[in-house]
Amino acid sequence: MSSEDQYQAAVMAPELPKPEVVHGHHSGKMTPFLVFSCMVASMGGVIYGYDIGISGGVTSMEPFLEKFFPEVTRALGRKSSILVGGTAFLAGSALGGAAFNAYMLIFGRVLLGIGVGFANQSVPVYLSEMAPPRHRGAINNGFQLCVAVGALSANLVNYVTQKIKGGWGWRISLAMAAVPASMLTLGAIFLPDTPNCLIQRSNDHQKAKLMLQRVRGTADVQAELDDLIRANSISKTVKHPFQKIIRRKYRPQLVMAIAMPFFTQVTGITVIAFYAPILFRTVGLGESASLMSTIVTSLMATGSTFISMLVVDKLGRRVLLLVGGIQMFVSHIIVGGIMATQLGDHGGLSKGYAYIVLVLICIFVAGFGWSWGPLGWLVPSEILPLEIRSAGQSITVAVCFLFTSIVAQTFLAMLCHFKSGIFFFFGGWVVLMTSFVYFLLPETKNIPLEQMDNVWRVHWFWKRIVGEVDGETEMQEP
Repeated sequence: MSSEDQYQAAVMAPELPKPEVVHGHHSGKMTPFLVFSCMVASMGGVIYGYDIGISGGVTSMEPFLEKFFPEVTRALGRKSSILVGGTAFLAGSALGGAAFNAYMLIFGRVLLGIGVGFANQSVPVYLSEMAPPRHRGAINNGFQLCVAVGALSANLVNYVTQKIKGGWGWRISLAMAAVPASMLTLGAIFLPDTPNCLIQRSNDHQKAKLMLQRVRGTADVQAELDDLIRANSISKTVKHPFQKIIRRKYRPQLVMAIAMPFFTQVTGITVIAFYAPILFRTVGLGESASLMSTIVTSLMATGSTFISMLVVDKLGRRVLLLVGGIQMFVSHIIVGGIMATQLGDHGGLSKGYAYIVLVLICIFVAGFGWSWGPLGWLVPSEILPLEIRSAGQSITVAVCFLFTSIVAQTFLAMLCHFKSGIFFFFGGWVVLMTSFVYFLLPETKNIPLEQMDNVWRVHWFWKRIVGEVDGETEMQEP
């Protein structure tokens, strides 16, 4: 037996005795119904990516800044949550495109934030619950692929609209967010609820079984249904999931729900996403060239995320995170070195060095695209037990948005103070997060969601924590 087979057997041993469960596989295949459902849900990623991408480009357009910030130019169930998110984003895009004062713009941004928040909380969970275990990584990574597609679309729109005469191109950029939002909102009307959600909300086992058979493309779903029913029985004993998740037995999941989105933001990717045009202009590229450069990096992000979809269920999560971490670290160090030796405090890079920096940033983006970009969403969504799944995913989204905001708001100040040292700063975080993965993150590929808690019991570190609470009785639970 190979080491991987031994690991899988050890993980699955405490669970059901059926062979197919022991080896981590429920019956099922990729069906058109499953593909359609997951593609529609993944549109939540497009609105997130478009929102990030459009912000960086629009805020570098002179007419936009002159209109609103003249001083700057001078200095509910998964399905329902997805539907609410799409509707809020649609309304926000309409307000942003039609804004004639800062209040409309700010309120539009609030609605966009609500939309993205609902989508990011519900879509990764929806995808993980719908996907068969052996394809869960690929399907969930589709969310990040859609984020990359959204950012690429935004950069393409920005590149075109910044050339429009009359200074109103930014309105088109903001209003175009309505396209993916409309697709998500209309598509969500026809989305099915996940089997997990059907059992959790209505306790209708027969309806959940029929849905399982439809999405798996087989009638042999009893083993998976039994797992879902058992997980739902446990979840019904939990009345306060946010109190539950802080208990010792859920310590690994809570740590991952916080650490994964935090580390994702301190890779430095938010800096690239929000401020790529400004950054490229800093290193010597013109306005149009800098916007075109962001398109190049967006293409790299999209391609690398697609590669991640193809290999994540074969190579596993850990390998991609470790390789991507090394790739990002090397890119940060070399770019920081070039800028420290060639840029100076007030100088500029030669065209040759500017293009070297562009290539290195593309390498960085590629490393992020097949590692922390998609897996920062995948890992939290697949490790959380049903009883704390919504609470844990909410924490993941909140941490992500909090540190996205912090990094975005402090980057320009850090750039002014650290100068080239900003790349060494983020490089240090990449070393820390790569070490975190190596020592503390177990492999989760091909393991059914309902049996995922066993990975912690066989992990060299986490078994010391969760192993001590295995014998706790329900009377001790809050």
